[in-house]
Amino acid sequence: MSNSSLLIIAVGGVAALLLLILKGKVQPFVALMVVSIGVALAAGVHAADLVKTIEDGMGSTLGHIATIIALGAMVGRIIELSGGAHAFAHALIEKFGTRRTALALTVAGFILGIPVFFEVGLIILMPIASGVARAARKPLLVYALPMGSAMLTVHAFLPPHPGPVAAIEAIGASQGLVLLMGIPIAAAVTLLGYLLSRRLTRREYPMDPAVYAEVYGDPGTAEDTPAPAETTGSVAPEGHGTAVLTKPAVPGVLTKPAVSGTDVRPPSFGMVLTLIVLPILLILLGTIGQNTLAADSVLRSVLTVVGAPMVALLIDLGLCAYFLGARRWWDRARIAEVMGSALPPVAAVILVAGAGGVFGKVLVASGIGNAVADVLERTGLPILLLAFLTSLALRAAQGSATVALITTAGILTPLLDRADLSAGHLSLVALAMGAGALALSHVNDAGFWMFTRLAGLDVATGLRTWTVQTTAMGLMGFAFTAALWPLV
Repeated sequence: MSNSSLLIIAVGGVAALLLLILKGKVQPFVALMVVSIGVALAAGVHAADLVKTIEDGMGSTLGHIATIIALGAMVGRIIELSGGAHAFAHALIEKFGTRRTALALTVAGFILGIPVFFEVGLIILMPIASGVARAARKPLLVYALPMGSAMLTVHAFLPPHPGPVAAIEAIGASQGLVLLMGIPIAAAVTLLGYLLSRRLTRREYPMDPAVYAEVYGDPGTAEDTPAPAETTGSVAPEGHGTAVLTKPAVPGVLTKPAVSGTDVRPPSFGMVLTLIVLPILLILLGTIGQNTLAADSVLRSVLTVVGAPMVALLIDLGLCAYFLGARRWWDRARIAEVMGSALPPVAAVILVAGAGGVFGKVLVASGIGNAVADVLERTGLPILLLAFLTSLALRAAQGSATVALITTAGILTPLLDRADLSAGHLSLVALAMGAGALALSHVNDAGFWMFTRLAGLDVATGLRTWTVQTTAMGLMGFAFTAALWPLV
C-alpha cells in the first residue's frame, strides 16, 4: 500500500478517535480499541495477525505500566485516607505564614500531586483553600488557581501518573532521567505559574452564589461579617466531604485538624514528606548507579533492583501501610481494604493506557508509523517541537492529558526509533509531550469542569483564568525542555 494511502488511513483513524470520544461520548478505551482494529484492517493487516497484534500491543504496554500505576494509586490512597494529605497541607501553611498561604498551598499541591491523582488532589485540597479564603476574606481563586495548576503540572510531567508512565515506556525513555530532569522543570513551571496566578487574580471574578455561600456564608452579610473566631469551616461540593479547620494559635494560621472519626493524631509533616519522596529517591539512585558504577559492582546491582520503579513503589507502599496504617491502629483488614479501594478508579486508566499501546502497535505493524515518520521528517521541525505540538493538538482536540500523551507516543515512536536519540534526549521528548498535555485545558477537559465547579467559576471566567494559566505553564515547560536539549 502506498504511503499516501497509509497517511489517509492514519488521519482517518485519528479523526474517528476524536469523533467517537467527543461526539459519540464513547469511553476512551473502547474508542481506542475500535479505531485500532479499524485502522489495522484498512491498512491491510491480515485478519489472522490482527488478534496477535492487539495482544502484543496490550501486553507489552501493561507489562511495564500497570504495576506502577496501581502501586502509585495505593500509596496515594493511604496518604489520603490516613489524614496525611490534610496534615501535610496545614503544616505547610503554618510554616509559610499567613502572607504566603497561597504559595504554601501551591507547594502542597505540587508535592501531594506526585502520589495523588489530579482529581483526588483537588477534592482533598480545595476545602482547605476554601477555609483559608474564608478566614482571610480573599477570593478563593487566589489560592485555588496556583494550587490546582501545580497538581496538573505534576499530573502531565511526572511518573507515577499514567500518561507520563505510558509515554515514557512507549518511546523507551528512562523514568529515572525523566524524574531527574522533570522535577526541577515541573518545580520551575509551578513557581512561575504561581507568579502568573497573582496577576490573573488581581481582579475579582463572578462566583457561583451556591459556592460563595458555602465558602463565605450568606452573600448578603459576608462583606461585613468577620471570619469566625473559634472555627473556620469549609464545605465541599456534595459527596466530596468537609474539612474542618480548628482555631489557629496565630491569627490567620491554620492548625492541623484531627482525623475525622478518630482520636489518633494525623501523620507528621516529616513522615508524609519522607514517604512521598522515598520512591523518587530510590528511582534516582538506581539511575545514577547504572550510569556511574561498574557493571559488576554489587552496589550497582542492589541499586538497580531497589531503583526499579515498581520495586521502589512496592517498598514505599509497605512503609506507608506500616507507618500510616498499622502504627495508627489500622488492622490488616483495614489496610487491605484501603489498598483495594485505590484500584477501581485507576482500572479504566490502565486499560486506556493498554489500548494506547495497541494503537501504537497497529501503527507499526501496518506500516503507517513509517509513513507518518517520513512526513514528519520532511517538515524539518525539530523532534522536540513535533512532540510538543502533537501532544498539544491532541490535548486541545479531545481534552484528556493521558490520552494525548499515549496517542502522541504511538504516533512518534517510529520517528524516534529512526532518530536514534540518547536516553537523555528521549526523556526530554517525554517531558515535551507532558508540556503539550499540560496546556489548553478547556471545555472538553473533565479537569476544567471539575476545577471551575469547585472554585465556583463560570465558563468564561474559567477560560480567562484556568485555561490561560495552564497554557502559559505548558509553554514554559516546553521552553525549559528546549533549553536543556543542547546540554544533554
